[in-house]
Amino acid sequence: MRALVIGGAGYIGSHVVLALCDRNIEVTVFDNLSTGKRENLDERAHFTRGDILLQTDLERVFQAGKFDIVFHFAALKAPEESMLLPGKYARNNITGSLSILDAMDKYNVRNIVFSSSCAVYGESRYIPIDEKHPLKPINYYGYTKLVIEENLSWYARLGKINYAALRYFNAAGYDLDGRIRGREQNPTNLLPIIMETANGERPSMEVFGTDYETEDGSCIRDYIHVNDLAEAHFQAMQYIMGGQKTLITNLATGKGYSVLEVIESAAKITGRAIAYHRADRREGDPAVVVAGTDRALETLGWQAKYSDIDTILKSMWKVYKH
Repeated sequence: MRALVIGGAGYIGSHVVLALCDRNIEVTVFDNLSTGKRENLDERAHFTRGDILLQTDLERVFQAGKFDIVFHFAALKAPEESMLLPGKYARNNITGSLSILDAMDKYNVRNIVFSSSCAVYGESRYIPIDEKHPLKPINYYGYTKLVIEENLSWYARLGKINYAALRYFNAAGYDLDGRIRGREQNPTNLLPIIMETANGERPSMEVFGTDYETEDGSCIRDYIHVNDLAEAHFQAMQYIMGGQKTLITNLATGKGYSVLEVIESAAKITGRAIAYHRADRREGDPAVVVAGTDRALETLGWQAKYSDIDTILKSMWKVYKH
């Protein structure tokens, strides 16, 4: 079995590479290292530096290996930035993904697992959000993920691919065995920012919006440990290569934590005061995002094992405190 992991030096991609290598799958990582880190590359994996926006780079990696499956993690992912720089997100996320699909078609690679997002849903019409929820993104990042999913569906209908689109709900944590320690640079997600504040890299942090209709006024999110995500990717690969053509599923826990709850938990785990100040809401931030998780259990037999907030935060603090 040969797998091409595009964006495999990044945060989630590198954890999936570990899970694949642990199962003796031959892995090639393709990454431009714009946000990915060499130190997170597993020594068992082959590495090719390249960019999905450069056709010559894609040609080179597909020519070099007869791959059975592609894992696609190469996307820009900051919702607030996407509202300011939509062209940047359109080029990388949409055009880049179409270039990957074209290369797969040319070199007869039929299977792809795509890193999608709960951002395709937008504001929740009901909780928990299941896969039948209306798809109404409220930020441009979520829109790009939806457009990619739509193209995957068309390519599947045309007989070109089998695919799994995995809709994450706030990936967090670090490898529980401590094998990945390279941190995200300039993070935009809540938990890395909390960690940087706890270890003194930031004097304080902002809590965007404390007037939502939630118990403490702050946003509520459903967090999933990256080790649980990695296991789900392996199972999704088995699913689409085992006779099933398509899969769209949430990956989450079904339990939400507010921003202020997470800050409080992090303060207890780190033993550090976490200074914050209240700020206005950010455009494109929904109040509550909590997932329905039945489909992943029914189709893959998968459910989160390591995604309670304390386990997530403890695995992160092992990395950040040093």
